[in-house]
Amino acid sequence: MADKKRIDEATGVQTVGHEWDGIEELDNPMPRWWVWTFYLTIVWSIGYVIAYPAIPMLSKGTEGVLGWTSRGQLAKDVEAGEAARAADLAAIDRTPLDQIAADPALLQKAVAGGNAAFKVNCVQCHGAGAAGSKGYPNLNDDDWLWGGNVHEIEYTLVHGIRQPDADETRFSQMPAFGRDGILTPAQVAQVSDHVLAIAGEGAASPQGAELFANNCAICHGPDGKGMREFGAPDLTDAIWLYGGSKDEIVQTVTNARYGVMPAWGERLDPVTIKMLAVYVHSLGGGEDFVQDIAQADAVPAEEGSDDQP
Repeated sequence: MADKKRIDEATGVQTVGHEWDGIEELDNPMPRWWVWTFYLTIVWSIGYVIAYPAIPMLSKGTEGVLGWTSRGQLAKDVEAGEAARAADLAAIDRTPLDQIAADPALLQKAVAGGNAAFKVNCVQCHGAGAAGSKGYPNLNDDDWLWGGNVHEIEYTLVHGIRQPDADETRFSQMPAFGRDGILTPAQVAQVSDHVLAIAGEGAASPQGAELFANNCAICHGPDGKGMREFGAPDLTDAIWLYGGSKDEIVQTVTNARYGVMPAWGERLDPVTIKMLAVYVHSLGGGEDFVQDIAQADAVPAEEGSDDQP
């Protein structure tokens, strides 16, 4: 190939000896600025390998003379963030739960912290927007099983719903009227007709009304508006956790429902739970802060939204 090299007459540059279909390549030198830049990158890379972790070994990589690691940097950043938040968390911790709303700046920080905690711990069931889904209640509405003021919400978060390992958990259980033979299939259908009627979605059923009074009113109340001491939902508002069609109501009456919520008091620190309670309360359905504080402390309540949160 060397004997094919020649000087191009038009440019005065030697060719590299390649030729294809009459086309030849000129052996132009690289620009000097590019060559020096290339040399500088080599020098820089040698310095980087010496200063920073770079070369993988059998059990670990080289550490570098500066001792810097991305994990160490992350730990420092997290520590700095925690230090910056410490004052806010301390203020939230020492402020009574029902007085946080009186301080707009503190309320904003509590809601922001609760929102962050919600995205980590609660969206799996309640959804990113807290709108819930079938079997998982909507936390944006104003329907509550166990009460919707901020103290009751906090209690639900701490103790959960139907948690066997939490001594102070909220607990109630609906009988499986059909499965356990308490009512016949025909009677279950009649009760379901009555439930639809009081919700304004069906015709009145005298037989169903009598069956409801004898079997269901003890928890849901004679008018079907629910009783919070039992966590029994309001059946008149047409808000359904497990579906409001005739077939879905029949399924509920036949087999009952048994929703469970974790007792977050065993998993999260008190300040995080406090911020979560404030955040859930702020979503739009939270009830008034005004209440008998002594009574609230004596009988801690909890939240639910036409179901538990």
